[in-house]
Amino acid sequence: MAPGWYDGGKRVLDLVLATGLLVALSPVMVGCAFAVWWADGAPVLFRQERVGRHGRPFRIAKFRTMQAAAGSAVTAAADPRVTPLGRILRGSKLDELPQLWNVLVGEMSLVGPRPEVPRYAAGAARGFRAIAGLRPGLTDWASLALRDEERILARHAGDPHFYQEVLLPRKLALARLYQRHRSLGVDLRLIAATGCLGAGFSAAARRLAGPGLLDRARRGLGQDRGASVR
Repeated sequence: MAPGWYDGGKRVLDLVLATGLLVALSPVMVGCAFAVWWADGAPVLFRQERVGRHGRPFRIAKFRTMQAAAGSAVTAAADPRVTPLGRILRGSKLDELPQLWNVLVGEMSLVGPRPEVPRYAAGAARGFRAIAGLRPGLTDWASLALRDEERILARHAGDPHFYQEVLLPRKLALARLYQRHRSLGVDLRLIAATGCLGAGFSAAARRLAGPGLLDRARRGLGQDRGASVR
């Protein structure tokens, strides 16, 4: 598909699906917002600067899952800042539903590399320049392969460089792979795989996303700092 047609088609897909999902999931989002307010007080939303397309910053929206406290920009499974309700929201990915608004206004796409905080993006500037033309997304191959990222980080809590030196290069490798092979067909498969995974149909999600690719993406996370996805 020619880049111009693909970009236009992708934006139409984002607008149609994001609008439909915002309408269909509005009762769930209202319920989540009320639960956060009831359990943890205001603010209900967490806003944080992330690096967008062509390096332009934007503020991502999530339901707040943590108490305000200093700490790492990445969150491990046992992070004491995460509230009891926050653990439920994060485990189910419901905390990310407000990002549909980021998609609707064009700051994000449904499919694309997850937006990074400026600190880590600056530490991997060359890798992010290579994918600068991609609009960050709600899901991609890395999101599926590393769905349990917080547990992975918890296992390596003693290594402060693990995210920057191991996980982030793996994510960037998968983003470059997506950049080479992106199409509306690939986008639809990744959206369907994400839906299947969220519904508990992990076998179907693996078939849609490509089990060999997901296995390679995870391989060596405990031992190999130099592994990449090609």
